[in-house]
Amino acid sequence: MRGAEGDPVNVVGFAGFSGSGKTTLVEQLIPALRLRGHRVSVIKHAHHSFDIDHPGKDTWRHREAGAVEIVAASPRRVVFMRELETEATHDVHALIARLSAEVDWVLVEGFKGSSLPKIEVWRQASGQPVIYPAQPRVLAVATDSPAALPEPPARPVLDLNAPDDVAAWLVDNASRFHYRPPDAP
Repeated sequence: MRGAEGDPVNVVGFAGFSGSGKTTLVEQLIPALRLRGHRVSVIKHAHHSFDIDHPGKDTWRHREAGAVEIVAASPRRVVFMRELETEATHDVHALIARLSAEVDWVLVEGFKGSSLPKIEVWRQASGQPVIYPAQPRVLAVATDSPAALPEPPARPVLDLNAPDDVAAWLVDNASRFHYRPPDAP
C-alpha cells in the first residue's frame, strides 16, 4: 500500500477504553494533519450495532428489504455497506487493505489488541485501567492527567487536550508508523 505521492502510508492506532476521548482526539487530529498537508483516512471499530443511514432513507430501505450489499454513490461521495448474517471479528489489516484512497495517514480508532503501533488515550476520570504496561505496541500515552498515571511510562506522554501537539509528534515520528502488512517480506 502506497500513500499520497508514493510515500509510505503511516498507520497509527488509538487505543483506550470507552469514554477515554479517542473519537474526540481522532476528530481533532484530522484537521491538524490536513493543515500540515497530509491526507487522512479513518478506520473505526464499533462494539455495537450502528447505522450510517437513518430510517426512511433509500439505503436504509434497501438494507431493510434484505440487500446484502449497498453502494451509494454521488458525485462527491461513495459509501459501501455490507450486512453480515452473523457476527464477525474483523481483522484490522484486512480493513486497511480495502482502503483505496492514497493517503498519508490512516488513523485507526479501537482495535486495542491489534499489532499496530498505537497511542493510548487515557483519562483518569474514566475509572479505567491503563493498557501501556502490557502493550509494547503503545508508543505514547495521550492523557489529560499525566500525574495520575499508575506507573511511569517508558514512552512519551502527550497532552490529550493539545491535538496540534499530538499531530506534530506524529509527523515528527512518522517513520515509526510506516505501514507494513503482517505478510509483507
